[in-house]
Amino acid sequence: MAASFLLAMTRVPLLLAFGVLQAGAVTDAPPGSSPEWGEASIRSSRVEKPGAAALPPKPQWQADPLNLFVVVEAGDHHVSLVDGDRFEVLHRFASRSALHGEPRFTPDGRFVYFGTRDGWVTKYDLWNLTPVAEVRAGLDMRNLALSGDGHWVMAANYLPRTLLLFDADLNLVRSYPVATPDGKTASRVAAVYDATPRHSFIAALKDIPELWEISYDPKAEPIFDGLVHDYKMGEGLAKPGFLGVRRTRLDEPLEDFFFDQSYRHAVGSTRSQGIKPIAAQVVNLDVRRRIVEFPLPGMPHLGSGITFTWRDTLVLAAPNLKDGALAVVDTKTWKVLKTIATPGPGFFIGSHENSAYAWVDSVLSPSARDSLTIIDKRTLAVVAQVREPGRTLSHIEFTRDGRYALASLGEMDGALIVYDARTFKEVKRLPMSKPVGKYNVGNRIARSEGSSR
Repeated sequence: MAASFLLAMTRVPLLLAFGVLQAGAVTDAPPGSSPEWGEASIRSSRVEKPGAAALPPKPQWQADPLNLFVVVEAGDHHVSLVDGDRFEVLHRFASRSALHGEPRFTPDGRFVYFGTRDGWVTKYDLWNLTPVAEVRAGLDMRNLALSGDGHWVMAANYLPRTLLLFDADLNLVRSYPVATPDGKTASRVAAVYDATPRHSFIAALKDIPELWEISYDPKAEPIFDGLVHDYKMGEGLAKPGFLGVRRTRLDEPLEDFFFDQSYRHAVGSTRSQGIKPIAAQVVNLDVRRRIVEFPLPGMPHLGSGITFTWRDTLVLAAPNLKDGALAVVDTKTWKVLKTIATPGPGFFIGSHENSAYAWVDSVLSPSARDSLTIIDKRTLAVVAQVREPGRTLSHIEFTRDGRYALASLGEMDGALIVYDARTFKEVKRLPMSKPVGKYNVGNRIARSEGSSR
């Protein structure tokens, strides 16, 4: 049934991966104009599995459902479900190509939402091992966010320039054209994330210096947009807070961002323009303005940063897309405490609240992409390194209890490698086809609830 469902969904005339048009497939836009993918197209693309509501509300397999790993294999466009206790593959199924961004899990761990670069959103029932709904949200999609209560899904698009809000069954609820208040300047969406303690989604815009906050709290306070004293222009009139757009205006757009543990602050990076160095901005989401800006070396990837306690303060550690350097920032003063040298620029850093160590890759380095550097969070010193000579090693994820660390050997004849998180010794490896990411259900749910990483 799952296979036939996927095949049925692929018969809809659609764009190819990464938003490349099939001739005449989805738009009658004239040459040189932007292709459209409006609400009618979105709704008509939706497919639902018959009888999905009647599927059993319990796992149809024997394992801890919160210590399950969802592993994306890019080599042959499959997803593997791995038991995090026995380190065995429970199930493997075909996915759409170009899965992009982190899958999102419902609070009970039953459903996972996948997104593709060319705009498809799939809802998959992990307990019954079947897709249950799918919709096409856009033509070039950046990522997905799932509300902390599991009731809302938001998709962030480059093309068209929209944010899309869906209910949990992927029915379109609202389309938000992403533009300045006067509608004259539109923007791609750099990223959207859920802020569970705030009961809202936060979106960073690529081309407009704003952060958007969209509350899914029915009791959200009204929104006053613009100069509230200028009642003649109607700017003092309140807009509904529930599912409304609350704008935080900035001096420069944020490329990516990270929440502190209070979810009061979004910490994001701006890109170098001219001679100005790359800087990090700390934006207070309550007062809706930037409160701190500080320079960071290279090109920090704050979107994948982690936080942990060091001595008497909470620190943020973020890898660097340009240099072999891990920045450690004091979140009380927003000053760089230390820059830790790594073999080369990296994309991912991972840790666990029960582990004394953080693991960072150097996957963007031509010569050091085969290494993972292990840092003691107590001393901020490099204590070990694991390597797969000449191959690509990246993306650490821990078991639910933090006892084991799993890495991706990102080759066509690659593997999921399991390490003892205390001794750094290899425990097991499972052959896989270019695994690009793995996600522990229990850890990801806890993370969405606002715990540290």
